Amino acid sequence: MPMSIGCAVWSYPGWVGEIYPPKTPSREFLRIYSNYFPAVEGNTTFYAIPDRATIDRWSAQTPAGFKFCLKFPRAITHSGLLAPQIVPALAFITQMQALGDRLGVMFIQLPPHYAPDATRLADLTAFLTALAGQGSSLAVEVRQLDWFKSPHQEQLTELLTHLGIGRVILDSRPIYEADPELGAIVECKKPHVPLATSPTGSTELSLRAPFSLIRYVSHPVQSANQVWLEGWTSQIQAWLAQDAHIYMFVHCPIEARSPINARYLHQIFTNAGIAIDPLPPPIADSAVQLDLF
Repeated sequence: MPMSIGCAVWSYPGWVGEIYPPKTPSREFLRIYSNYFPAVEGNTTFYAIPDRATIDRWSAQTPAGFKFCLKFPRAITHSGLLAPQIVPALAFITQMQALGDRLGVMFIQLPPHYAPDATRLADLTAFLTALAGQGSSLAVEVRQLDWFKSPHQEQLTELLTHLGIGRVILDSRPIYEADPELGAIVECKKPHVPLATSPTGSTELSLRAPFSLIRYVSHPVQSANQVWLEGWTSQIQAWLAQDAHIYMFVHCPIEARSPINARYLHQIFTNAGIAIDPLPPPIADSAVQLDLF
């Protein structure tokens, strides 16, 4: 299917009873997760680069068609300028390509202090130019607010379009712009940034690569997400009409609710006529028992 919905992680014990049966050992989390959701964001690589044995295990535990969308390690992206990290970045790409057809989009998250001045724009250009054309789909997430303003937004768009690299869309509006009467939100570490707009400055989002990677920070109150998700339906339908692949990963300040909200997102999109593979029923609704031991 051209649209994949998932969560940011798979190894979360709090999901036992939601997508993992009772008493599921952690070694089984990925196998069960990958038969529930078709993709995962894979934040684990931000903190440590997996060795070849781990990569082979990930491949063996997941079905054909499953996708890992992995974040570049913070040792590469959060250590100052990027150009000095070209060699380890290329090595990371090569290492992750061992996943074969399980490898989805890899994304580079720039730190909040990485502003679009002349030095960093030249640095980013050199870095991305070296990484483009290595046989993997890449995307960039910016967090410093000046990247969302003219002329920096246009400069970034031109660079990414030229190199065929996507732009990660972080949608944290459900947290920061929700009705306060819904209740106080626990601390959210995701930044409050605008949605990336088109080069013309309209609210219509444009594709810079044949895919889109959306990080959706959901509100813990399920119904509070409806207005934002309904707003996404027409945009996603437009992208799918362009034969793009859409990855949408659901985050939540209360991580235990991420798969629940991902199911709600799936329901809204399915009701809108977007073609998505069905999700298995929650464990609570399923009579299937797994022999885990």
